[in-house]
Amino acid sequence: MTTRTTRTRTADSTGGLDQDLLDRVTVIVRAAGDRLRERFTPHADATGTDEIVAAIHANDDAVLDVLKAPLLAARPGAAWADDELAGGALPPGEWWVVDPAEGNINHVHGMPDWAVTATLVRDNEPVLTVVHLPLTGDDYTAVAGQGARLNGAPLRVSAKTDLGAALTGTGQARPGEDEDTLRRIGASVTRMLVSGLVVRVSVPATLQLIHVAAGRTDAFWQFSDVRSGLVAGALLVAEAGGTVTDLHGEPWSLVSSDFLAAAPGIHAAAVGVLSPLA
Repeated sequence: MTTRTTRTRTADSTGGLDQDLLDRVTVIVRAAGDRLRERFTPHADATGTDEIVAAIHANDDAVLDVLKAPLLAARPGAAWADDELAGGALPPGEWWVVDPAEGNINHVHGMPDWAVTATLVRDNEPVLTVVHLPLTGDDYTAVAGQGARLNGAPLRVSAKTDLGAALTGTGQARPGEDEDTLRRIGASVTRMLVSGLVVRVSVPATLQLIHVAAGRTDAFWQFSDVRSGLVAGALLVAEAGGTVTDLHGEPWSLVSSDFLAAAPGIHAAAVGVLSPLA
């Protein structure tokens, strides 16, 4: 996946990816967001690891009840990717890659950075996505070749050309990352702090990537192939005019071992800073 340009397509030329499908998916994801919002409290009730894990699983189970059957009905023939922490290529065809509580760890700790995401992946390319933020009511949407939008208004990535003025971000993809990955994350933050302006280290990836798509931040990278945390943001950034690659600057795909989404004006400089760690 590389930079895409906005263009209008008919439903036939996009394989049925029309406004009706996007609207239907948006309604489904909003309903799931309502369920997740009902479960939210602005304080952390769980104190031990077992309690935290149980709360995370309870959120996932409650929201999947609202998401799975309607999404499968909305796109007959599409399959369901069950493991939200998995990476790598999917079999040919269409797949729903969904995170019922993207940023679940934030939700159970009473913080606001969480969302519900649903992305249709066709032959390992994300082609339609909805990211819903239940606490604000915002919907970030994109269809391949048709641009990215926030509540219907077009999104555009940052016009910055100086990495020294850039606000960038990264974070871990999953609990229990291996020590080598954690060290590379730390080293990448140091390198980007030297070369850029400010680095945000936070989870989840999608909540950082929507800011890249909206031009609020300038780049996000991750040493990971967790597809559920990347496919929605990758499509949003690409459709907003950004560049999506691996850390060597090669086109990103589901088989890539790492990820970079950036404004075109700083992408090459970001690759120069980060590629030695890839």
